[in-house]
Amino acid sequence: MTSTLATRPSPTRSPAPAKRDDPAYQAFWLLRVGFTVAPILFGLDKFFHVLVNWDRYFAPFIVRQTPWTAHELMYAVGVIEIVAGLVVALRPRFGGYLVAAWLAGIIVNLLIVPGFYDVALRDFGLFIAAVALARLAAAFAPAPSV
Repeated sequence: MTSTLATRPSPTRSPAPAKRDDPAYQAFWLLRVGFTVAPILFGLDKFFHVLVNWDRYFAPFIVRQTPWTAHELMYAVGVIEIVAGLVVALRPRFGGYLVAAWLAGIIVNLLIVPGFYDVALRDFGLFIAAVALARLAAAFAPAPSV
């Protein structure tokens, strides 16, 4: 009589290396690169306003609750987005959830501002993609062993 325990993979064994032609592996890398580059670029643009005047996307209700202007708050937003992009690059399992949480905050902000519901809907799609990145990272970028 043979034991079925001997045929199960060891929980301490690292997963088999992914194949480059595996669609899930390709999706993981597309999302990882996208959620690294986009937040860094958009975060940098919060300082230069080349792409758009980001200040108009900040809900006036939220700005009134702080001692800062929308422009000053956008500097903080820019730093957070740059950091989030770097976290995705280095730790995609955590970074995917970090970006998803950040996008959830952006969605709430945009729902407060009349006229930006289409952008909020787009960001909801990005939120889903960020969660998908985190889930794929569980398979393709396992947490470092301690």
